[in-house]
Amino acid sequence: MNEVLLEARAMSAGYGAMPVIRDIDIEVRRGEVVALIGANGAGKTTTLLALAGELTPQSGTIRFDGDVTTDPMHVRCRRRDLSFVPQERAVIMNMSVADNLRLAGVAPPDAFGYFPQLELIMPRDAGLCSGGEQQMLALATALGRHARVLLIDELSLGLAPLVVDDLLATVRRAADQQGVGVLLVEQHVRQALRVADRVHLMEHGRIALRGTADDMARRLDQIEAGYLSSS
Repeated sequence: MNEVLLEARAMSAGYGAMPVIRDIDIEVRRGEVVALIGANGAGKTTTLLALAGELTPQSGTIRFDGDVTTDPMHVRCRRRDLSFVPQERAVIMNMSVADNLRLAGVAPPDAFGYFPQLELIMPRDAGLCSGGEQQMLALATALGRHARVLLIDELSLGLAPLVVDDLLATVRRAADQQGVGVLLVEQHVRQALRVADRVHLMEHGRIALRGTADDMARRLDQIEAGYLSSS
């Protein structure tokens, strides 16, 4: 079995006295894509923020490479080979694509290896790029740091299906070829099932269902009915 890179046990977290997520057990292994799905407000982003170190858990433990960590996000990103791609475009809009890569310490050839399209827009300010190009830049920056664990929040948000397919295929290749462990938050369950090894369904701040992507595909009607009832 592949090594566990990141795991949470009995983790609860929130933004005040009351937890938003409760008793979360989740792990990410080397070379796999784990999808965290659920309706809006289910607690997916809160789970990612707690795992990234942006939120301090109210209870439970988080381990990286088997060691308990309470480090804040900037330390996990610097010392623990963790990259986080948030919902908002994680690029500096008033800097060129080239300068975004330079600031992140990512060699352009590495970025082009993920998305050759970036080579054509290197002089362009990131704020003048399309949403898809911005997300390609954000993902290339995250992967180009050679992170061992990649946390991604709603990669597909607001993007055309063909762009989403390209982004998710790149995530899958990074897991397969580089051994990156990926935790992918995705509201669109069918897109998640195409690239994930394992899937966790969140409802009302808890993990309500978990299984392999094949297992969850067989329960797709039940899962999508749950989305509708939560909306």
